[in-house]
Amino acid sequence: MTEKVLMPQLGESVTEGTIGHWLKKVGEPVEKYESLLEILTDKVNAEVPSPASGVLAKILVEEGQTVPVGTPIAEIAVEGAEGEAAPTAAPAEPSAEAAAVSAPAAAAAPVAAPSPSAERGRFSPAVRRLAREHGIDPASVAGTGAGGRVTLRDILRVAESAAHPAPDTPPEAAPTPAPSPAPAPAPAPAEKPAASPRPLEPGDRVEPLSQIRRLTAERMVEAKTTIPHAWIMVEVDVTGLVALRERWKAQFQEREGVNLTYLPFMLRATVEGLRAVPQLNAQWNGDSIIYKQRIHLGIAVATERGLVVPVIRDADQKNVVGLAHAVHDLTERARKGRLTVDDLRGGTFTVDNTGAVGTYLTYAVINAPEVGIVTMESIARRPVVVGDAIAIRSMVNLCLSFDHRVVDGADAARFLNVLKRHLEALGPDSALY
Repeated sequence: MTEKVLMPQLGESVTEGTIGHWLKKVGEPVEKYESLLEILTDKVNAEVPSPASGVLAKILVEEGQTVPVGTPIAEIAVEGAEGEAAPTAAPAEPSAEAAAVSAPAAAAAPVAAPSPSAERGRFSPAVRRLAREHGIDPASVAGTGAGGRVTLRDILRVAESAAHPAPDTPPEAAPTPAPSPAPAPAPAPAEKPAASPRPLEPGDRVEPLSQIRRLTAERMVEAKTTIPHAWIMVEVDVTGLVALRERWKAQFQEREGVNLTYLPFMLRATVEGLRAVPQLNAQWNGDSIIYKQRIHLGIAVATERGLVVPVIRDADQKNVVGLAHAVHDLTERARKGRLTVDDLRGGTFTVDNTGAVGTYLTYAVINAPEVGIVTMESIARRPVVVGDAIAIRSMVNLCLSFDHRVVDGADAARFLNVLKRHLEALGPDSALY
């Protein structure tokens, strides 16, 4: 018998995913929960574990292809199956689903013969379910997915058009415009660098966009064009925090086995800020705002592959020691490429320790659907007026980018001032445990 591997849900609002890299080849054994492939998310490759032990029998979706959530992407011949027949014993309907995604070989030849319109007639379970909910015939929808495949976005587009028809368009004409979206992919090449060649000089190197860089670029453009970013900054005296860390860092390393950095203190302060200003722990929802009850903090981690934002779940339930362990664990696994899909989903707010790369002011891009991101900049010793005297103090800037649809400037300032008061209250005698 065979076990199907399905495209996993990569995020709350994500309807499709891209195959980044297969970690196993056809015919190779795989253990249950062993990493099978990498799926490209908006900012990082997420490893997907095998759902069963056995042998990788078929790869249904090749690297670089994008398919809807729930689409079969591989088949595993489960251990204990009867001989070699297992890979070919898959039911006919899943084979048709797989053929629509990857158009494999001879066994699917009778399926691959129909025209492109017939190819679009094979739909993933998620697409069929969503189409039924909206009373839409998926065969009448022009697909924009790989190979003309109908995606969830296509169904939602048609449903939205049906809910808000053009005033001068009679209902009977609704099926007629269906082919008109087909030219939509045509403008796409105009956005690619290849469509508008740049002059090159000797020694220039042209490198095609990787899938992860392309997805990151698309997400950043989407964030900057759909979210009205605003920015605010406060200066914080962390002389006491520096003394506290110096007092504890050697003992902490020996006792806990991880480094004591400034980030756990920043995360703890952020939790206090989100509790005081829940507008920052929210999501824009079109005609409503969702205020999140739980606090899941994303932490930006620089890796060789690019920026990664794993999530510390229920960060408000952890003290500085617990946050230090969580930061160490996620950072190490991110840099080794060992993050899972669950590590990357569900964040409600993001903290970026940009000071680690030497910056003093940062205008960060919001990680939608979140409504804010705060950065902790480099700590620097500077002359500061203290009372009627000038003293040398350790100072740091905290910078906040926020979604002005959800958060007003007064709330943003109040949030940063909560962080400021929390960090400035720390001193060499503050307790860690």
